Amino acid sequence: MNSSIRVLIIVAAFFTGLGVGAARVIAQPAEQVIKITAKKFDYTPNQITLQKGVPVVLEFTSADVLMGFNTPDLGARTDIIPGQVARVRLVPDKVGTFAFFCDIFCGSGHENMTGTITVVE
Repeated sequence: MNSSIRVLIIVAAFFTGLGVGAARVIAQPAEQVIKITAKKFDYTPNQITLQKGVPVVLEFTSADVLMGFNTPDLGARTDIIPGQVARVRLVPDKVGTFAFFCDIFCGSGHENMTGTITVVE
C-alpha cells in the first residue's frame, strides 16, 4: 500500500473519531438550575424533587440578611449573602427525603427555616 494512502486512511480515521466524540459531548443534558429565595424565615421553594444521578445547580439569593443553606445528608452547604447569587452543584447519589436548613442564625424564627429535598429514581 502506498504510504500516502496509509496516511490518508489514518487521518480520516482520526477525524471520524473526533466527530463521534464531539457528538457525545454536545448530546449531554444541561444541568437543571433551581432558583431558591431565602428570607426570614423561609426558603421558597422549600420542597424540591430531584432525580438520582442527575446534576443540578441550586441557585440561592437572600431577600434580606445573611443566611446559610445546609443539607448534610447530601453533602451540600453554602452561605447566602444579600446582593449575591450563591450556587451549589450536586449530583444526588441516593434516593430518599433529606432535610435542609439555615445554619446561620438569622433571628427569632431561625429554627423553623427548613425544607426537604426528595430524590427519586
